[in-house]
Amino acid sequence: MDKRILGKQGFEVSALALGAMGYGKSREIEDRADMIRLLRNAVDLGIDFFDTAEVYGPWTNEEMVGEAFAGLRDRIKIATKFGWNIDQATGEHLGGVNSRPEQIRKSVEGSLKRLRTDHIDLCYQHRVDPNIPMEDVAGTVKDLVAEGKVLHFGLSEAGAGSIRRANAVHPVTALQSEYSLWTREPEAEILPTLEELGIGFVPFSPLGKGFLTGKIDSSTQFAANDFRGMIPRFSEDARDANQALVDLIKRIGDRHDATPAQVSLAWLLAQKPWIVPLFGTRKRERLEENLGAASVSLTESDLSELSSAAITIEGARYPQEFMKMSGL
Repeated sequence: MDKRILGKQGFEVSALALGAMGYGKSREIEDRADMIRLLRNAVDLGIDFFDTAEVYGPWTNEEMVGEAFAGLRDRIKIATKFGWNIDQATGEHLGGVNSRPEQIRKSVEGSLKRLRTDHIDLCYQHRVDPNIPMEDVAGTVKDLVAEGKVLHFGLSEAGAGSIRRANAVHPVTALQSEYSLWTREPEAEILPTLEELGIGFVPFSPLGKGFLTGKIDSSTQFAANDFRGMIPRFSEDARDANQALVDLIKRIGDRHDATPAQVSLAWLLAQKPWIVPLFGTRKRERLEENLGAASVSLTESDLSELSSAAITIEGARYPQEFMKMSGL
């Protein structure tokens, strides 16, 4: 697989990244062995950039990733995240954010143990903490970099002002935020800021939480524990309205013998050479399908048609209470 560079520090990773969040965010991962196998399959297929977080579980996801890559550490790069208010003794998520310097240090030490490694390749602040100056956060990570425990500093869902303040203290290698054909907000201010400062971008939910794959429509029924059932953008009316975008993606895919998922990922890859889409899947066939996006060469006409389509996306990307809790 082709490589891409994130940030001015030369952090080289595979052009597509795999996120482990969907493998289990609760304290149990029922198909743990299958998910470990899938992570290892991804390495064999060319992915070397993997994403997890302290809060997924908390802790069980990092533990699984650590087990999966035992003996493979020199072949992969791991990104994880701190920033939620997690009791460092019990693993209980106490609610809200917490990026106090002492909390960051405890989080990173715990992550190192769970990931079975002596360094974290890319360590993100998961959400901006409005109670802690960004300079203090970046300064703490700078110290961890000096100690060799963290190699690169990242932010997640941060605004342009926070990015600039953090980068002034210690170089930010990458920002992770939502960006896709149906979540275009980063184009207004975030992408220009990243380009100016030389910061890479790792967009999550590049397939619109599954909607852009073309496998979800207004008749789809979500399980009771499926978070999408709570998202305004996934209401029946919104799905019906947003189908116009998927129809367009399918038409362009037909020109290239490509699936909607491949077109959606190829569009992201074509936006900037420093964008590395982060997708998640629980199935090897979907993993292989998504990796095929790297071979889809969209024409300038295709890209223009996708980018400039007069299609209004209906529905907010998260429930209002979740946006407030996350500081979004």
